[in-house]
Amino acid sequence: MPYMLPGYFCDRVIRERDRRNGEGTVTQPLKFEGQDFVVLKKRCLAQKCLFEDRVFPAGVQALGSHELSQKTKMKAITWKRPKEICENPRFIIGGANRTDICQGDLGDCWFLAAIACLTLNERLLFRVIPHDQSFTENYAGIFHFQFWRYGDWVDVVIDDCLPTYNNQLVFTKSNHRNEFWSALLEKAYAKLHGSYEALKGGNTTEAMEDFTGGVTEFFEIKDAPRDMYRIMRKAIERGSLMGCSIDTIVPVQYETRMACGLVKGHAYSVTGLEEALFKGEKVKLVRLRNPWGQVEWNGSWSDSWKDWSFVDKDEKARLQHQVTEDGEFWMSYDDFTFHFTKLEICNLTADALESDKLQTWTVSVNEGRWVRGCSAGGCRNFPGGRYSWRGKGLSSPTGRNLFTIGFAIYEMHGNKQHLQKDFFLYNASRARSKTYINMREVSQRFRLPPSEYVIVPSTYEPHQEGEFILRVFSEKRNLSEEVENTISVDRPVPPPGNTDHESEEQQQFRNIFKQIAGDDMEISADELKNVLNSVVNKREQLKSHGGDVQGAQLSHSSPSLFSPMRRLPMGRPSTSRGTLPCACRPDLTPQTDGSGRLNLQEFHHLWKKIKAWQKIFKHYDTDQSGTINSHEMRNAVNDAGFHLNSQLYNIITMRYADRHMNIDFDSFICCFVRLEGMFRAFNAFDKDGDGIIKLNVLEWLQLTMYA
Repeated sequence: MPYMLPGYFCDRVIRERDRRNGEGTVTQPLKFEGQDFVVLKKRCLAQKCLFEDRVFPAGVQALGSHELSQKTKMKAITWKRPKEICENPRFIIGGANRTDICQGDLGDCWFLAAIACLTLNERLLFRVIPHDQSFTENYAGIFHFQFWRYGDWVDVVIDDCLPTYNNQLVFTKSNHRNEFWSALLEKAYAKLHGSYEALKGGNTTEAMEDFTGGVTEFFEIKDAPRDMYRIMRKAIERGSLMGCSIDTIVPVQYETRMACGLVKGHAYSVTGLEEALFKGEKVKLVRLRNPWGQVEWNGSWSDSWKDWSFVDKDEKARLQHQVTEDGEFWMSYDDFTFHFTKLEICNLTADALESDKLQTWTVSVNEGRWVRGCSAGGCRNFPGGRYSWRGKGLSSPTGRNLFTIGFAIYEMHGNKQHLQKDFFLYNASRARSKTYINMREVSQRFRLPPSEYVIVPSTYEPHQEGEFILRVFSEKRNLSEEVENTISVDRPVPPPGNTDHESEEQQQFRNIFKQIAGDDMEISADELKNVLNSVVNKREQLKSHGGDVQGAQLSHSSPSLFSPMRRLPMGRPSTSRGTLPCACRPDLTPQTDGSGRLNLQEFHHLWKKIKAWQKIFKHYDTDQSGTINSHEMRNAVNDAGFHLNSQLYNIITMRYADRHMNIDFDSFICCFVRLEGMFRAFNAFDKDGDGIIKLNVLEWLQLTMYA
């Protein structure tokens, strides 16, 4: 039997379990594409061969299938291992530093600027680049690097075949010809994204996050707060990474050098901030690095600035001033804000910081999913379904075809329940993202008074489905949680009364039931369908899969309340028969014999449930269409005594709503029967009440096949 993927929900449960066991952390990263570095290297050493990566093979596929692979130079590329490029190749020479990064023929200055920032923190660097790798000891042509991707650390394995032209590296290289850590890191990052070409053009902040697991914020320098320099100094104190650029809207001006030596449309690293004494006055300075490893600022405080002679010798030493064309330079903060247009700061989590003296952020992380008809309601312009957290960063792992995303923050005003549509109609947000934008992440800094808030992440347009991560970074300790995070069912208390007296309705039940069941007083699934349609003959019109219930016709040809046809998610029909009735017997009564048939007592218990659920359905069927909107299902489920979280409401919508996001009475009842049965089964096994049960395969299949 061929291997089949377990499916989204099964995969999600497994992933959440693995995370609770520590998988996806720095010390226990996930294995990208299932490749285990230790196992693969051990195998290569045992077989005395060099590793060849079949997942990311050297060739056109690794370069990319579009314009990059079509260039004349790229067609002449030869893939070589470092030992074929030079003598005595080294992984790292004298420690990895920012001068080891020189851009090649790939437009990934954003990525290289982030690496340059990374080299300023050795602990961070060697978390991304495991340093127990070399071309001498136990060399097998295999290397690995670690990146943070949407909440998990991932270990990426590569071989050391690199693209060359005339025996020179085509892409990133070191200023030492025989040093290769930066070129191999670039290859691993290209593999993570699918190809080298995927790295052409990007945001420095994305790479910074992928290296650290931090959260970034953007500042348009012309609109920057007055205390921007203080914010930058505070970022340095927290160990944050920073990048900057000079934006241009003219494509031909990308990476063009200006008269002052700066380059437009190009990413720079911010590598330091200092205040220096010059002619008796303090001057705020910013140190930058061009990832090209050359082409520097030529104005005040540049390497060759003539007024360095007026700077004290000790001050020069403190600023490490030297006249070298290495791409790094000082400039005054005033010149920085005049020329540069954008600043990006990547704030780090506490685990990424080495020194206890550094001020750290308190971080909380929540994952969610936008589901059409349930939580994919769009922004405030489209009042409807929402997905909420009580608790600033929002990212959407949807690949490069990114949705336009943003968020809003509302004060709870003591409300602990799911927020209804009216809440958003009549309450203004206390804060929100400056704009909705189609980037991988949107984040913003706010200062709010102490209170309880709900954060509502969303796409701009409604009905757009995808997964997302919401992270809250705060200077003081905070508690954030999903608004609906409790799963339970109410236990109804039986009403007091004389159980010996049989009401008129009960007598009607007995007579109709006996007419259908016969002398054995038990009914099958098909017979149950007819009984239910008979009993509701005076009820209002309800829409089901088989048609509209308008009268009591005890014949198989009449429109039925419960048709034997069931829907799969999004209205796809299956060919199974009697789905609901078969589920009713074991799930709704504890006294069952496994025969698949109902006696009078069991049927009466079922009907009492259905009557209560029908009342709930009618309450939400305000237009009397015989259906309710999927957004109303959350409230209906809660009214029935089931308290679920957003993951389960998403599943209900996908399973029971039709393509118009409506749920008919048939599907409505089937959903409630299913919930009732699954809760009963679980609680029966959960004897110690710890919320955990253990089943073997036979027990699991018996329950799920019959439920």
